[in-house]
Amino acid sequence: MAMVLSQIKPSSSAFSQDPSSLTSSSSSSSSFNCRLRPALILPGLGNNSGDYDKLQITLKEYGIPSVVVAKVSRLDWLRNAAGLLDPNYWRGTLRPRPVLDWYLKRVDDAVQEAKDLSQSATTLSLIGHSAGGWLARLYMEEFGLSHISLLLTLGTPHLPPPKGLPGVVDQTRGLLNYVEKNCSKAVYTRDLKYVCIAGRYIQGARLFGNASDAKVDGGVAKDSAGTAAAELAVPASPPLSTTSSLRSRFIGQGYKQVCGRAEVWGDGVVPEESAHLKGALNISLDGVYHSPVGSDDELRPWYGSPAVVEQWIHHLLT
Repeated sequence: MAMVLSQIKPSSSAFSQDPSSLTSSSSSSSSFNCRLRPALILPGLGNNSGDYDKLQITLKEYGIPSVVVAKVSRLDWLRNAAGLLDPNYWRGTLRPRPVLDWYLKRVDDAVQEAKDLSQSATTLSLIGHSAGGWLARLYMEEFGLSHISLLLTLGTPHLPPPKGLPGVVDQTRGLLNYVEKNCSKAVYTRDLKYVCIAGRYIQGARLFGNASDAKVDGGVAKDSAGTAAAELAVPASPPLSTTSSLRSRFIGQGYKQVCGRAEVWGDGVVPEESAHLKGALNISLDGVYHSPVGSDDELRPWYGSPAVVEQWIHHLLT
């Protein structure tokens, strides 16, 4: 049964804690700081390491002993074009290797760097943004789980699009199908936790039709079984117009390519339903935009904006 926690604004925290009690300030003990896990940020498709500089600083302000961003440039993503030479690309049955070997190597290098910077830590937290989330799952499958205690994904399209729908093409050309079939299922246990965070920034609309435009309303946090654990009651904002805007129609077509439907909520790129995994702790946050590129901490906050980080940072601090 859903339980109402509190009424919050999109930029406030549903699970708020006093950051001053958690950060490594002058009044904090160094022993507490050492017990926190180092964190590794995995960039999403098309992003580079520098896009996460502010998030890196924010996490360090909470006392995370070391925060490493996997070294990725925008040009690096052109390496994926090698998949065009693989017949499986055109059949929609592409496999991760060798196309994504370069990214997995960058992740493993960053893992080693995080371990070196925090030698007392035995495990670390992975934070995967967008495609970095399912690439983290692939890394964990290929390189082992023993050194990972938390996978936190931010706006990750975990699920492959449904097959057989007209006009829907798997943008990963089979990679997400591979991940779904071959990677370990999500869990939420004492030793390993999957936390999947989705943003509800705008509702998509059909290309043709008269659906209502985007607005912000209540999100739902789900437990590890995928059932509703807590409803975050948020006063709904009035619709921007009585008919769907060109923007919501355009975004709806993007959503459709990911989940097969246009009239769903999402972060402007990834539908809410695609960013959750069965078995994980699934959380939806209102008013959260997909990418650090084009975001604004006040008007268009993304998953790494300080007010949004406040809503999920406790997963890294416990």
